[in-house]
Amino acid sequence: MLSFTDLTQQLLIFFVLLFAMSEISRAELRQILSSFKGAFGMMTGGMTLSKGVLAELGQQVESLPAREKGQKLAKAVQVAVSIFQPEIKSKFVKITEDERGVVISLVSDAFFESGSPELTPEGEATVSKIGRFLSSPEFSGNLIRVEGHTDNIPIAPVSFLYNQYPTNWELSSARAVKIVRVFSERYGINGKNLQAIGYGEFQPVESNDIEEGRAYNRRVEIIIMRKKEFVS
Repeated sequence: MLSFTDLTQQLLIFFVLLFAMSEISRAELRQILSSFKGAFGMMTGGMTLSKGVLAELGQQVESLPAREKGQKLAKAVQVAVSIFQPEIKSKFVKITEDERGVVISLVSDAFFESGSPELTPEGEATVSKIGRFLSSPEFSGNLIRVEGHTDNIPIAPVSFLYNQYPTNWELSSARAVKIVRVFSERYGINGKNLQAIGYGEFQPVESNDIEEGRAYNRRVEIIIMRKKEFVS
C-alpha cells in the first residue's frame, strides 16, 4: 500500500508539472484530478482517464497557440533588449511586455524637437534601428501600434507652432504618425499592420505635478501587438 501510494503521489506531481508548464482548461484539469479519487483512502469513487483523452490532451499541450505566442514575444523582448542596449543604459529607451504585447518606450525629449513632431538626429537613428528590427519577417503578422503621449502642458499660444498644434492631441498624434510613416516609407512595413494613435496628456505614467514626472509622460510607445488582437 505504501509503494502504491508513493507511485500515485508521483503521478499527481507529474500532472501538476504539466499544468504548470502549459495552459490547460479547468475541465481538463478536473478530469485529470478525478482519476486520483480514492487513491489516498479519503475520497471514494473516481474514474479512469482513458488513453484517448490523455493522448488528445498531450497534443493540445504541445500545440497551444498562447504558449507559442508567449515564447515568440519573450524572444522578441530579449532581441530588442540586446539591440537597444546603449539606449536602455542611457534611459532613453525602455522595453517591457504587458497584456498588449512588447512595448518599446521612447523618451520624447531625447528624440523629438521641443513641441514638434520632427525627430532629432538621435531620434532618427533610433527610429531607424526600430524600423529595421520590425521589418523582420518574424513580425509580418503583428499589428504595430504607435502611441503618442504628452504631459499636461500645451504649447504656448505665442509659439509659432501653436497654430499647428493648439492642443496636446495634435502634437501626440503628429509624433505617432511621423514614426508610422518612417516604418512604412523607409522599411516597407505594410500599412495595414500599422496604427498611429495620439492620447495627448490623458494616459500619464507619472504625476504631472513635478517636472520629472512630466518628462516621463512625454513619450512615444511602439507596441508589437499580440496576434490575437490583430484584425486584418
